[in-house]
Amino acid sequence: MCHHISLADQEQLVEKLEIFKFQGRDKNGHKVLRIIGKFLSARFLSVDALKNYLEENIFPRLKKKPFSVLYLHTQVQKNENFPGISALRSIYDVIPIDARDNLQAIYFVHPSLQAKLFLATFGRLHFGSRLYGKLRYIKRIDYLWDHIRRNEVKIPEFVCDHDEDLEGHQILDCGLESDHPRVCGAPFMDSPVTMYSTRCI
Repeated sequence: MCHHISLADQEQLVEKLEIFKFQGRDKNGHKVLRIIGKFLSARFLSVDALKNYLEENIFPRLKKKPFSVLYLHTQVQKNENFPGISALRSIYDVIPIDARDNLQAIYFVHPSLQAKLFLATFGRLHFGSRLYGKLRYIKRIDYLWDHIRRNEVKIPEFVCDHDEDLEGHQILDCGLESDHPRVCGAPFMDSPVTMYSTRCI
């Protein structure tokens, strides 16, 4: 369907949906680039449109100072709104070297099992071990505030709804994952972030 929409209109759609948006800072003071994966739909947006938008509006702001990426994977489905690994690799290839060097961490919120298995298997091959090493899985929004300043980043309503669904299942986990096993300890009693908040605020 994206072939019937002009590149200019597609870029306006990217802007309207706020797929890529700088919001707030992480706990180290680095600015945060929020990416909403659900809206990266191959049905409506071509790789060329995404690359043009990034090159004109995002990449120039990533070359000078360290930054982190907040990627919201909520409701991304392979057959519905996933652009495909070749498209992602094509976009990755045009990221300036300076921007890659300035990237400090990628906070991957609500990772699916399929996404984790794929990245664990092919992530280093397609994107390099250096980038893969900056990936941090975040299962719940509450755990995100351990790394990003609270109330500085706008979390979409559908992400909060999904988080509440997870809360309803009473899944206990560590929140932040890596490829290495780790022990999940109890939260500190004086932590300003509750483990099971009702909304993403």
